[in-house]
Amino acid sequence: MTYTHDYWMQLALEEARQAALEDEIPVGAVLVKNGSLILREHNRTRSFDNPLAHAEKLIIDKILATKIKYLYDYTLYVTLEPCLMCAGSIMLSRVGHLVLGARDPKTGVVGSIYNVLRDKSFNHHPQITRGVLEEECSSLLKEFFAQKRI
Repeated sequence: MTYTHDYWMQLALEEARQAALEDEIPVGAVLVKNGSLILREHNRTRSFDNPLAHAEKLIIDKILATKIKYLYDYTLYVTLEPCLMCAGSIMLSRVGHLVLGARDPKTGVVGSIYNVLRDKSFNHHPQITRGVLEEECSSLLKEFFAQKRI
């Protein structure tokens, strides 16, 4: 069975909702290869007491720990546009396809404030698909931060 981008992004949203339940910024990610789920993760900066514990970086760290060097044949779904650290991890690990939910106008570097993954100075440029379930991804973040302001 072939799954759609919406299907995989729904799984990433499940991870983001779990992050919110753990009082983490609600960002989720899933890693897919050949139509199969490989890993799923959500932000854990508070629970790990580590500001680098972003969902996509945790996934990349886990898959690379299995001695897989490059991720050309993998698709990474993320509910929020990556920051510079995560985009660098995506580029250096050679993720083949990046699928994004919400844009991040404050720290997003895959099109919002800059697009490091299209910078010609670098030698890897993954395929990028934007705006998958964008409204749901964005709403989850807006609701989370609105609750913080109460």
